Formats: sequence, structure tokens, C-alpha cells
Amino acid sequence: MLIEYWRFARANPRFLGFGFLLAFLSSAGQTYFVGVFGSDIQADFGLEPGSWGRIYMLGTLASALVINWSGSLIDRYDLRLFAAASLVGLAAACLVISAATTLPLLIFAVFLLRQFGQGLTSHTGITSMARYHDTDRGKAIALAAIGFATGEACLPVLGIYLAATIGWRETFRLVALAVLVSISLALWLLRGQRARHAAHAAELERRAAANPATGDYTRRQVLGELRFYLLLPAMTSPAMIGTAMFFFPAEIATAKGWSPLWLTGNYWLYSTVSVATTIYSGLLIDRYTARRVVPLFLLPLALALLVINLAEHRFVVWPYLLLMGVSFGIYFPGLSALFAELYGARHLGAIKSLTNAIMVFASALGPAIMGTLLDFGFSFFAIALTFAAFSLGATVLLAYALRMPSRARAESPFIGE
Repeated sequence: MLIEYWRFARANPRFLGFGFLLAFLSSAGQTYFVGVFGSDIQADFGLEPGSWGRIYMLGTLASALVINWSGSLIDRYDLRLFAAASLVGLAAACLVISAATTLPLLIFAVFLLRQFGQGLTSHTGITSMARYHDTDRGKAIALAAIGFATGEACLPVLGIYLAATIGWRETFRLVALAVLVSISLALWLLRGQRARHAAHAAELERRAAANPATGDYTRRQVLGELRFYLLLPAMTSPAMIGTAMFFFPAEIATAKGWSPLWLTGNYWLYSTVSVATTIYSGLLIDRYTARRVVPLFLLPLALALLVINLAEHRFVVWPYLLLMGVSFGIYFPGLSALFAELYGARHLGAIKSLTNAIMVFASALGPAIMGTLLDFGFSFFAIALTFAAFSLGATVLLAYALRMPSRARAESPFIGE
């Protein structure tokens, strides 16, 4: 298994490095990083957990509305320009939140972090892997997605340390500087992009000429299929549930009688398992297709939500994070490869911007739902069981949707984008 990855990585070191770098840098706008500053932000602005969750929801919802358009621009503009613009926007977002002193500005800062971090930076890294690799798509996405796991493993703990040492605002200013410095590295890793894109476009034209009746889906054609709507609960479950669980580490730790540092300090286990699962699932996707790999990926997540409620002992956090890592390790390469398999690569940027918008919307609901329920006195146990039940229902719909035959693309009632 590792030999196949080694050979593939040796043949494409720069481009795979680009995907990894952008996935890692997206951490600045991901919940597992922003969430560790929640207590400090609440203290600065005098917010309750539910209020902070709803502010996060508003900024994230605004991002979801915009990314459906902004993410589709990756189909129209040179990848080098798109990547540089995304990283400049992410650095600006870090500077804005570091300077926020009012609630409207805080909401705007969250919008920018989610738009350029969770949204465009991660979208650029993963979509480029899915688009420019066909037979090795699973491995390409898996290697790039290790950037997410690397960020999850080290940045929350580093964020807590820096916030305690220099303050949360200075920490975000430091992150902004790091992102800006990384732009030149990202562009260097993209050397040869013009030739890569030309070869990709020529291959698409060749396939279309050889089999014109099965052209790639447009975004409107995707929205015209029932199957897409049956996939939605599975698409949204990890974003909604994972965001909620990573957004309130202090509240979860308090409910379990742990220290927040004990919970976040063990994120390395989640990341390690996520990386191992990502690598293995990428290989399985290339061998057996994503259709056959992803149907049961939410079951470990549901089990994790049950396990964390079995006992108060602090070592329960280990099986909880291990199971979470398995689900998310399949989720990142599996869903990205699945959409490329189901709908083709020609309009993948537009389609992925749509799915990203939906997942960003779901990630906005997670903290708001959990924070509001906590404010109303619901127990963490009840919330976790509800999330587990949702995951199980989504699994049933996903399995059914993937057994549905694809509509002949030429017969779709929609045309154009």
C-alpha cells in the first residue's frame, strides 16, 4: 500500500504538496482552530455559549451563501491566481478578527474566516486534486487531506499555548503573517500548472468526442436528480456534528469532568487515526471506487457519540476520538471522489462549490444548535444521542442513493450552467 503512495508522490511531489499546503492553511478558518479561542472571545465580548454559537452561525451562513458563487470561479480562472487570492483573503480574515471590537465586526470576521479558510482555501486544495488526477484520484485527495489532519493535530494545542502566552488577538496576527509568507511557496508548488491544465482540457475533449452521450453534469443537472437530495444528510452530518463537537471543547470537557486541555491535547489521536484511514481509504477508492467505499462511513461517528457517554473516566476520550478519526478519514477523500465519479470533472468546481456551500451551511447549524440546547438546559448526553440518530438515518439514505442508477446525462432536462 505505502509503495503505491510512494511512487505516486514521487511522480507528483509539487502538486500534491500544493494540495497538502492549502488543506493545512485552511485550519485558520476551521472550527477545530477557531473553537479553542471560544472562551477568550466570549470573555472579551461578554457572550454566553449560545450567543457565541449563533454569531458563529451567522458568519458561517453568510459564507455558505457566497461560496456557491465564489467557489465556482475555480472553473474559470487560473488556479495560481485563484489560490493566491484565497490565501490573501484568509490572511485578511485573521487580521480582521484580531482587530474586532464590536459584535457586527466579529460576525464579519467569522464570515471572512469561514469563506476563505474552511471555504475557498480547502476547496482549492481538494478540488484541484480531484480534477487533475483521474486513475489516482483517491490517493491524490488522501495525501492532500493529510493537511487537515496535520492542522487538527498540532494547531489547537499551539493555539491554546499562544493565546495564554501572547493573547488570542496576537495569535491571529501571527497566523496572518504565516499565511502571507506561504503564498510564494504555494505558487512555487504550482509550477507547470499551465501545461497540466492544457493536458486535462485535451483529455476532457477527447472523452466527450469519443462518447458524446455521457457528457459531464452541470450544476443544474445535479440539482435535477433525486439522488443528490438523498445524499444531503450524509454530506451534512460530519460538517454539522463535527463542527459542533470541536466548537465547544470547554463545554464538553466540563460536562465530562475533564480539563479542556485534556480533550484538545488528545486531538493528536483523532488526527493520527484520520491520516491512517485517509491513506487507506484513498487506496481503496482507486481500486474499488468511492461508491463502494463510502456507504458506511458515518457508523463510526455514530458509535463515537455513544461511546463518549458510556463513562466519565477521562480515557473514554481515546475511543471517542479514534472513532471520529475513522469517519472523517473516509469522509474527506470519499465524498470528494464520489462527486467526481457521479458527475464528472468538467464542472467539478461549480458542483463542489455547491456541495461546499451546503456543508458550510450545515457547519453553521452545528454550533448554533448545540449552544442553544446547552443554554436551554439540555444535557450533553441527550445532544450526543440526537446526533448519533441523525447519522444512522443519513447512512440509510446514503446506501439507498448509491444503489440508484445514474440518469443518462444527455437526457437531463437542464442545459448549461
